[in-house]
Parts: sequence; C-alpha cells; structure tokens
Amino acid sequence: MSGDTFRSKATISLDDGRTAEIFRLDAVRRAGVGDLDTLPFSLRILLENLLRHEDDKSVTRSHIEAVAAWDPAATPAVEIAFRPARVILQDFTGVPSVVDLAVMREAFARLGGPPEQMSPIRPSDLVIDHSVQVDSFGQSVSFRRNVQLEYERNRERYQFLRWGQQALHGLRVVPPGTGIVHQVNLEYLARVVFFEEQDGVTRAFPDTLVGTDSHTTMINGLGVVGWGVGGIEAEAAVLGEPMPMLLPQVVGFKLTGALPAGATATDLVLTVTEMLRKRGVVGKFVEFHGSGLDSLALPDRATIANMAPEYGATMGFFPVDDETLAYLRFSGRPAALVDDIERYLVEQGLFRDRSAPEPRFSASLELDLGDVVPSLAGPKRPQDRVPLSGSQAAWRKSLVGFLGDKVEDRRAAVEAWVGQAGQDERAPSGVSAIDARFAASPETAGGGDGDGGGSPVEIGHGDVLIAAITSCTNTSNPSVMLAAGLLARKAVERGLKPRPWVKTSLAPGSQVVTEYFEAAGLTDSLEALGFNLVGYGCTTCIGNSGPIDESLASTVKDHGVVAAAVLSGNRNFEGRIHPSVVANYLASPPLVVAYALAGTMDIDFERHPIGVDRSGVQVYLRDLWPTPQEVAECVRQSVRREMFERRYAAVFEGTEEWRGLDIPSGLTFAWNDASTYIRRPPYFDDLSPEPTAPADILGARALAVLGHSVTTDHISPAGSIAKNGPAARYLMEHGVQPADFNQYGARRGNHEVMVRGTFANIRLRNLLVPGVEGGVTIHLPDGEQLSIYDAAMRYKADRVPLVIIAGSEYGTGSSRDWAAKGTMLLGVRAVVAESYERIHRSNLVGMGVLPLQFLPGESRETHGLTGRETFDVLGVNEGLSPQKRLTVRADSKSFTVLARVDTPQEVEYMQHGGILQYVLRKRARAAGAIS
Repeated sequence: MSGDTFRSKATISLDDGRTAEIFRLDAVRRAGVGDLDTLPFSLRILLENLLRHEDDKSVTRSHIEAVAAWDPAATPAVEIAFRPARVILQDFTGVPSVVDLAVMREAFARLGGPPEQMSPIRPSDLVIDHSVQVDSFGQSVSFRRNVQLEYERNRERYQFLRWGQQALHGLRVVPPGTGIVHQVNLEYLARVVFFEEQDGVTRAFPDTLVGTDSHTTMINGLGVVGWGVGGIEAEAAVLGEPMPMLLPQVVGFKLTGALPAGATATDLVLTVTEMLRKRGVVGKFVEFHGSGLDSLALPDRATIANMAPEYGATMGFFPVDDETLAYLRFSGRPAALVDDIERYLVEQGLFRDRSAPEPRFSASLELDLGDVVPSLAGPKRPQDRVPLSGSQAAWRKSLVGFLGDKVEDRRAAVEAWVGQAGQDERAPSGVSAIDARFAASPETAGGGDGDGGGSPVEIGHGDVLIAAITSCTNTSNPSVMLAAGLLARKAVERGLKPRPWVKTSLAPGSQVVTEYFEAAGLTDSLEALGFNLVGYGCTTCIGNSGPIDESLASTVKDHGVVAAAVLSGNRNFEGRIHPSVVANYLASPPLVVAYALAGTMDIDFERHPIGVDRSGVQVYLRDLWPTPQEVAECVRQSVRREMFERRYAAVFEGTEEWRGLDIPSGLTFAWNDASTYIRRPPYFDDLSPEPTAPADILGARALAVLGHSVTTDHISPAGSIAKNGPAARYLMEHGVQPADFNQYGARRGNHEVMVRGTFANIRLRNLLVPGVEGGVTIHLPDGEQLSIYDAAMRYKADRVPLVIIAGSEYGTGSSRDWAAKGTMLLGVRAVVAESYERIHRSNLVGMGVLPLQFLPGESRETHGLTGRETFDVLGVNEGLSPQKRLTVRADSKSFTVLARVDTPQEVEYMQHGGILQYVLRKRARAAGAIS
C-alpha cells in the first residue's frame, strides 16, 4: 500500500474503455521537486517505481525526492529500494535458484511456515537455453542429435524444473529448443508496460526486471529497465524483496548520423564497447540519445544494450519511441495493447519525443555512426576492438605475445614481420616458431561429427578451429544474420568451402530465425558451408562449443599451436570457448562465415583472397560482402509478423519429449541421494531462528593470490569438466563415466560438483604457484602443492579460515552466482582486492563472504604481501556499517581496507550470513513461524 505523499495516484483511459490506475510522475513537478523534463528516462522509471511503492519504510518521501532532484555530478551515496516487476532466469543459473527455493521451502517448513508460501511473489520466467552443446555439426541431423543428447544428459534437471513449474506458483518455464533467453524476452516475454490486476483494479506501470544472466540488459534496447544480478539476488527479488541499490550516475551516449556501407551493428557495438570501457562506466547507467537513434532499428539497439556487461555498465538504455512501438507490433504484440502502452508512456513523459529537452547526464560521449568501420575484438577481451583493416597485424602482434620466449632471440626480425602484415605472408628466416605447420588427420573435413573420413591436413598458429554464429548478441538481429546468409550464398555460387579444420555451427536466438532464413532461400547456402542448425541456445559463447576432432586437439596440444575461434558472441575470455583454442575473436555473423572460408586469422582481407573459385579465379571478401541495399531488401521480404505469432503461439508447451517427462509431486522436493545433478545444498543445515553476529577473522590463510582482471570464468566452474580434477574424481566415485560428465553448467544443481570446480579454470594463475596454470595452490605452512579444492578441505578440517588476495577488476564477466557460492563453500571468509565488478561483489555479500578493498593507490605489491602470511581481519566485532574501514594484519604488517558492504541492506545480509538466510528468517517471521 503506497503512502502516496505526493498524491500521484490517478487514472487513465485505455483502448477498450477500461481505466487504469497510475502513479503520475508529474506529481513531483507539482510539488516543486527537481526537473522532470531533463531527468534521464532511465531514472524516470526508477522514480515511478518509488512513487508506486512508497510505504514510509523501504521507500520514503526523501527517497523519491532524491531521485527527482538527482544531481548528475554527485557521487552515488543515496540508497533506494528498487522492486522489479518480474524476474527472468536461464537454466544454468535458474536451476540452482530453483534448488535454493526448494531447500528454502524445506527449511521454512521446519521453522513452522506453510511450505506453499515459499513461492515466487513476482512473475518469474525460466528459459532453458544454456544446456545444448554442439556435439553434432555440419549435418542436416545435427539439431535433432544435439537435442537428443541434451535430454539424455539433462533429464534429471528437466524433471526437477517440471516439478518447480507445478509446485512453485508464479514460475513459468520455457522448454529447451525455443531460443536464447534474451531473444525470447525481447520477442515475447517483455511487456514494456504492465497492466496488472490488483484487488480488482487494473494498475499500469513500466515493465522492469532483473535476470540471472548478465546480458539481461539486452532488453534495455526495448526501453525496459533491467540488468543482470546473481542468482541469490534474483531469488530475493522473486520472493518480493526490494533490491537495495545506490542511485547511479547516468552517462549520456549521443549517437548521430547513420552506419556507412559495409559496417554492421556488430561493428557498432564493438566500437561502443571500446569507447565506454576507456571512459569507465562500471556501476553506472548508460543512456543513448541523439538523432542517430532514428536510424537504428530495434534489433541494432538490442545488440548494443546486450553488451552492457562488456562495457561495464549496469545498463545500456534506449528510451521507448516510435521504433519501439513498431517492433512490438511487428513481433506479434496485439495492436490494442501497443496503443495502451503508447498512451501510458506519453501520459507519463516516458516516451522519447524528438522535440523534448535533452536530458542532463553525469558525463557524455558522442559517436557519429558514419565513423564506424568493420571490426572484430580479441584475442582475449571484448573491449579490445581491432579494425578489420588492421586485423592481420594485430593478430601477428598477439601471436608474438602468445609465443613469448620462442621468438625472443629474433625480436627485431619478428617485429619487422608484424609490420609487414598484408604484404609478406611468411615469417622471417630462422623464426620457425611462427609459421610452423603440423600434420593432423581429422575424421571429418569441412563439417560433420565423426561420421565421415577426412583427408590429412596441416594446421598452424592462427588457424581458425571454431567458427560459430552463436549467442544472444547478434542472433536478435535479422540484418546481420541475413547478411551472413547472403555472403554464404555468394560463396557457394563461387564454389568456396570452409577449410577442413574449421568446426562451423549455427545456433540462432529463436526459431523465428529459421523461418526467415527459409523465406529468404538462404538455408541451403548456409548448410552447404557447414552452418547447419545445431540448436536454439547459447552454445559456443559459454563454452558449449562441444568437442573438436581428436586429431586436431592432439596436434594443438602436442605442438603448442596457438589456435583461434571466431564467434558472433559477446564473451571471448581465455579458457572460455574451448580448451584447445587460445585466441578468441568476436565478429559479426558474416565475418564468422568469412573466417570459416579463410581458415586463418593471418589474413588481410583487403589484399589477400579468401579463396579460389571453380574457374581458378581469386575471390576476395569484397566480392562476397552484401551491399546495404541487398540486406535491407532481404529483411523487408523475408521477416514477417506471422513468424513471431506462429513460433510463440504455444511457447510454454514444448515438444512431446518435454511434455512426456515424469513430474515429481509434492509441495517439497523429494531429494534423491543418488542424483549427481540435483543435490540438497547445506546452506540452512544449522540455521537458527536468530542470526549470529559477524566476527573478526583470525588466523586465516590465503587460498589463492591472483592478479588483475580475474573473471568469474576463472572463479566459477564453467564449460567442460576436466577429466583429472576433483570434480571428475567425485563423479567417477559416483559411477559417472567421463563420456557422461556433461558441462559444469548442467551440474549447477549439485554443489558437490560445483565447489570442486571453483577456481579450477585451466587458465587460472595463482601466484602462490608461479609458472603453473590451473586450479592449484600450496597448503601452508607445509608448502605442499594441491588442488585448490583439496587444500581448502584440509584447511577446513583444521578449522583454518581462508582469504583470497586479488588485483583490480576482480570478478568481471558473467553474473555467475557459483563464483560466490563456491568461494563460500571452500571456506573463504573474505576477499581482498583492488577493485570489484559490480555483480560479483554483490554476490559475495549475498553469500556472507566479506569483500574488502585496498585503499586507493595500495595493493598487494605496495604492502609487500606474498600470500604466505597469516591474516587477521579486525574491526568486524564492533559491528559492520556501509564501507566501514577495517584493519588487516598480515604477520607483522597491518594496513587499512574498505569493507565493500555498500548499503545498510547489505549490512543486514552479512549479519544474517547471507541474503537467503535473511529472506528466510524474514518470511518465517511474517508467517508467525518465529517471533
């Protein structure tokens, strides 16, 4: 019940004669607070959220005034309580969320609460899109085979989700094989404006959400406020908890002009990512404005919004305008509903009007779209944009870095070779490490999954082993997808084929893509180049690229080949795509096809032919690249509204295989002790009705000492399960053979597997064991080298608390809740880093792990820490407060750190041991189960 001290409650008329209750934003204008006309659109939506939820407790009049009178120059310090209208989950992070809800329901019942009350309060959708793997490829049966394998591997998980769908009221599940969560959200789930029946009254308010995937921000392209959070935060939102957040700064990004011929939305987003990363927007909203928006189609905006985690922002927001409404109508939303959406947004001043005053921003950037050039990004980070014209030189420079001392004695010659890119294809005499090639005998050639017999090939540094049209970034965008198909058609007409060592795959974001490829007559051309449909889901971008040919993998390993992958995704961190691939590049879908044809990164497309046609004529990329007019005409003729309507008509029903799954019954889940997929986690085993106050950490040891930019991919289990690690040992002890290990993501519902894979990434560099890569450490004080998991368990047996020491940008990357859960289960009580990524810091707090930050200018190096010290964290006993200064004592050294517990609400979470314990006790108290 709103306090409504601004008297903002009012009604508007809807299309069918009904009325809707709204909370008018201009009520704050009437009260003389702030300048609503120049408040960024994203903050206007937060303002409405507070007006509607004013209760004089979590939301007070002063909170509303703080947003209305927002100071662009102010350092974020005002905490507000944001209540998202809905929550969206994907299955990798969604399964453990449902596991947590199941065990919370069980603990809630033990405390005396009615179990059915521990259900979602806000509408929640879980889209199963992260479990498909590219096992079969390059064949007409690849999609069916991969789906069959997906069900075989994930049957227990899917049965569990079916239980959740029927037992947890408010949870909907989109079955496997439908599409990527963000595209399903964009094309179908997103409402833009809610019209919700509450106590017999229709209430209208902006669609807002949080999601368990960091790329939830893709929906910002549709004018919906939302961002990625950890699974534990999402669970709290599902249960109706307000999300504490600091009122952010908003960076304005002005776009002018239009994209030139040859440049794609992918090139634009890589440019935007590079610019914003250089500017520094971590923890900030980015809001796009300017006349350039008028030339950007909605899918182009969604492509830019999707990459917000890569440029570091909380959001990349595009206000609703005529293009948004046109997309809603085109994608199958009822015309009357879209009219009501427009009516509400115009009434509230939330509709982008070209004549309106320009919003004020905390900082501003500007880009003329006409300056965008074809680009890719890599080989390790999405913000490292490389103009396509300089890609060969950039590759050669990267290769020198990868090879290191192998070329050190010929440094001058090598540098000259780098500078000759585009002219000289050969390495300088005597530097064989650069252009050496090694024989392999793949079972297949140019596509397949082991059914054929390939010819022997030679591979070398820079050869592209994986070319994947994949991920949510681009597969929402018909223009770049159809451009890839048009390029493929021209290549097939000239008789070109991908190189035999390239694994090609096509994993669209939704089934609609298949429809418009068919309508455009491009499916056959893509399949002729090995880009057969492999699944509708997030595949290569998250490490579900599947196996490459054993002969190729062995050659890479035996000879240290620096192999490459090119994908149309958003993540290219090392160790993420495939264990055999070191260099990963993000590129547009048509460039993915081009690199599959070329087979190497060591090519200058302007000067070097991409291949030779049937007549022996050299073919260049410019000969294949479709014109803007060709692409636009193809989109116009091939993409139609009825495709969306048809594909989403029964989106929650699924296939016969999905509908035929056995559904466990009961209000509480019947845990199966024999399951290796779904296990009862220990979070509430010793839960008391009242929390125990946090205490100083005494006598801790460092489990790992890490450098800068350690990502959640380094921390959290992801991708393939190594066959010689603790997780593999556990699975084999439970009767699971290596062929059936599946991916870590598929086993996120089993904490025993996940904790054994935490900090187990093959590229992790723990400075306690210099020169060694992987999840290893030394146990102190004896110095024995062990896996991180085994060392942690030995420390746990000896009751020794643990800390992690790290550099800057700790926890960048995907919003992996297991990066925090695994850290906690290993016995880590605190992390000490130079800086944190927003979501991971929040997740650590949510799991009761104390994030500590070195003071500005200070670091492990300035304090002379080796990691072999014994650590005490002092000052916690006196009570935590937001960003309290604490003392760390490392043997004889002492220094001050900042406790990155940023808000009063986060302090409460730490006092309860984590957000789940806090929510459980609060709900139990509200139900009268505890006093």
